[in-house]
Amino acid sequence: MAQGSGDQRAVGIADPEESSPNMIVYRKIEDIITKMQDDKTGGVPIRTVKSFLSKIPSVVTGTDIVQWLMKNLSIEDPVEAIHVGSLIAAQGYVFPISDHVLTVKDDGTFYRFQAPYFWPSNCWEPENTDYAIYLCKRTMQNKARLELADYEAENLARLQRAFARKWEFIFMQAEAQVKIDRKKDKTERKILDSQERAFWDVHRPVPGCVNTTEMDIRKCRRLKNPQKSVYGVTEESQSQSPVHIPSQPIRKTTKEDIRKQITFLNAQIDRHCLKMSKVAESKEPSQQRVKRWGFSFDEILKDQVGRDQFLRFLESEFSSENLRFWLAVQDLKKQPLQDVAKRVEEIWQEFLAPGAPSAINLDSHSYEITSQNVKDGGRYTFEDAQEHIYKLMKSDSYARFLRSNAYQDLLLAKKKPESEQGRRTSLEKFTRSVLLLEGWICKRPSGSLCRRCTHDRPASGLAFDLLFGALRRKDPAALGLRGLCIFCSSPGRKPSNYTMK
Repeated sequence: MAQGSGDQRAVGIADPEESSPNMIVYRKIEDIITKMQDDKTGGVPIRTVKSFLSKIPSVVTGTDIVQWLMKNLSIEDPVEAIHVGSLIAAQGYVFPISDHVLTVKDDGTFYRFQAPYFWPSNCWEPENTDYAIYLCKRTMQNKARLELADYEAENLARLQRAFARKWEFIFMQAEAQVKIDRKKDKTERKILDSQERAFWDVHRPVPGCVNTTEMDIRKCRRLKNPQKSVYGVTEESQSQSPVHIPSQPIRKTTKEDIRKQITFLNAQIDRHCLKMSKVAESKEPSQQRVKRWGFSFDEILKDQVGRDQFLRFLESEFSSENLRFWLAVQDLKKQPLQDVAKRVEEIWQEFLAPGAPSAINLDSHSYEITSQNVKDGGRYTFEDAQEHIYKLMKSDSYARFLRSNAYQDLLLAKKKPESEQGRRTSLEKFTRSVLLLEGWICKRPSGSLCRRCTHDRPASGLAFDLLFGALRRKDPAALGLRGLCIFCSSPGRKPSNYTMK
């Protein structure tokens, strides 16, 4: 037994206890899944569905799953069968191929069975680096089929910031996995991609869905690690009786304490500090910063420069009132309580009242709810209206902004190299100073370099190269004809004070 445990630790897999509650449930579910896939004993029919342009391999329908559960588990109520199927799907054993929500529906929705490699009984506890590699790999593959969802794009941006120092390593790992996947058969690759996606839907679920791995009993029992457990007590100390320590009496907060806290917070607000966003406003946004705006709509709303660029775009489309309303509602939530009622009335009159100067387009349901809320105004009076405008901008204006010339120009903009004229000007100043010291040019203060030059236009490009070569050899003939001015090449005699040492 000890030998087997050591072998499993060597390959990076934890030692599960077969008698633990989780493992008992996993084994029962896996027995059901094995019978469902067994054609000889009347399992669920697995088939390849032909669509108009492609084939969908190895799928079953939700109706087939529900009927099989009712027949083989002696379930009479279809609602109970759907519930059992959803519990199995929540653990990742069955998953929909076109949705990230792991539930079972009694309809024609297509589902696929998870590979045993990804079963939770294998005691996987993936790390964030594994998730980063997976998301990075998704961005390298077929975007039409594996495009990142909004929450996945946000997670990718967050992980890229967290693992900035080793992102190159993560990128190389993802690139290597993509190369291996491309060598596989197209049908096999499609099935494996969906199974890997379902694995991460269990361990990194869609926001709002229950994470079934958070309450894993194995995470509460760290027998192999005698450090602090989830309860903050070491395993050695758990075997002893706890020592009662009388708690200190809690002192009531006085007016003086509150006054000191207010003074401290006001001092923090009035501190003269320049935020990074303000510093960035004075410069052109970096290409990486602009690219992050395309990850999700929330990214551009969080960035002050991104909001300004988006507002300019909306002004060009005569729809800036949507973003101004959204920002006004956000600001309302931060207002002091005594100013809330006044600010609610101002927002109503500006954006929603009949004949408002910056009227926004609301559906009748949201407008009716908002009209009722205004009668007893609070910080969240415009919550429904704000959500409607947010969805409107995200689905319509934001998509057009990403396709606009304004965003594409920012995305492709690079740091401009030093202009040729700037380099030439500095070279001219240096050349003129050297030639003046060497006695090659006119020393009169008027700025005219010869009797025929009425301007101070220096030579350029090739003329300067020739000039430097002649200067090293002290050979005026190398510049061309002796009767030419070395800067303007005008014919004529040399000036009287045009001398050479």
